[in-house]
Amino acid sequence: MNSVLNIESPLALCEFAERNLYTAVVSDSLDQLGVRGQAMREYLRPVHANCKFAGWARTICCSDIYHVPADPYSIEIEAVDSFLPGEAAVIGTQKSVRNAPWGELLSTAAKARGARGAVVDGLIRDVRKIEELGFPVFASGIKPVDSMGRGIVTSYNDPVECGEVIVHPGDFVFADFDGVVVIPKAMVHQVLEMAYDKVRREDSSRSELMGGAYLRDVFRKYGVL
Repeated sequence: MNSVLNIESPLALCEFAERNLYTAVVSDSLDQLGVRGQAMREYLRPVHANCKFAGWARTICCSDIYHVPADPYSIEIEAVDSFLPGEAAVIGTQKSVRNAPWGELLSTAAKARGARGAVVDGLIRDVRKIEELGFPVFASGIKPVDSMGRGIVTSYNDPVECGEVIVHPGDFVFADFDGVVVIPKAMVHQVLEMAYDKVRREDSSRSELMGGAYLRDVFRKYGVL
């Protein structure tokens, strides 16, 4: 039987989560441990149908500006070029709607570095190109404007607020059609092990319910809803 506790490679852990889990059981497992409020807000949605990823947070902080600086992209480029395999972009914009700080070329560069996906608490652009690339992105909306003169990356690998969750560098981010959940890095193996156990119990519950068993009996047996 597979066990999350036996997986040491950070990249293999991402692949295990994507293959076997979904955000609802991860969120439930965090709740069971008393760590609530780790699901990002509902307005962060996948930008194409096949968005699902698990990755280690590479955090990026953005702020609105109202002028064109001499070097508008320097920290942004540095941040994207710093991605390591298995990481995921987590971009806090303070809920800006002035610009789209993420698009096709950043997705391409991030994917080439081994990034698993991106969550942008703000707007993005080039959505059709991102879909063709097959890179999973979650965002609050779409707008075609460039960030130059509207927003700027101020730092990376610092804690950010994204979807009203504080995300630290190295936290584990898991996203699918139901939303985005963040596991604090010190709890990753424990939470994923619990989530995997719940998936197995839900599979058994589903099978018996389809066979005509009563919900009360199945719940009494497996303890999941």
